[in-house]
Amino acid sequence: MTTDLSTYRYNHTMYRIKDPKASIKFYTEVLGMTFLEEHHKKEAKFSLYFLGYADPGSKGLVRLARQGVLELTHNHGTEDDASFAYNTGNGDVGGYGHIAITVDDLQAACSRFDTLGVKFIKRPEEGSMKHIAFIADPDGYRIEILENPMLKQ
Repeated sequence: MTTDLSTYRYNHTMYRIKDPKASIKFYTEVLGMTFLEEHHKKEAKFSLYFLGYADPGSKGLVRLARQGVLELTHNHGTEDDASFAYNTGNGDVGGYGHIAITVDDLQAACSRFDTLGVKFIKRPEEGSMKHIAFIADPDGYRIEILENPMLKQ
């Protein structure tokens, strides 16, 4: 039996989230992702939500045919526990880093994030790396924001 490595594709990253309403709103309204699909496992008490960006080459394809999808996993009941929080893999514990999103204009994106009340971990003017920003989603997961010069108009 063999497998063809040329068919392998990076499909998705999964985050555990506390409140699906807050997280879905953040990723769709703040970062402009498209809600792709959802699955609810009531007996196991969890739900899965899949989001991603429009891909002209994958019109109409299901999430497994896409690359760069974000899976949000909600364990039912966490949204009602004010003291509940996930370890994002950063901070004192370390380990996991972040996902990255490219934008057409870093300064304009950061101004928009300010208007929307998004939490910044690092602004472009802070530190020596002036070409990136880091923001946090509702659960504190880090998102690097990079300007893609190919998107400049």
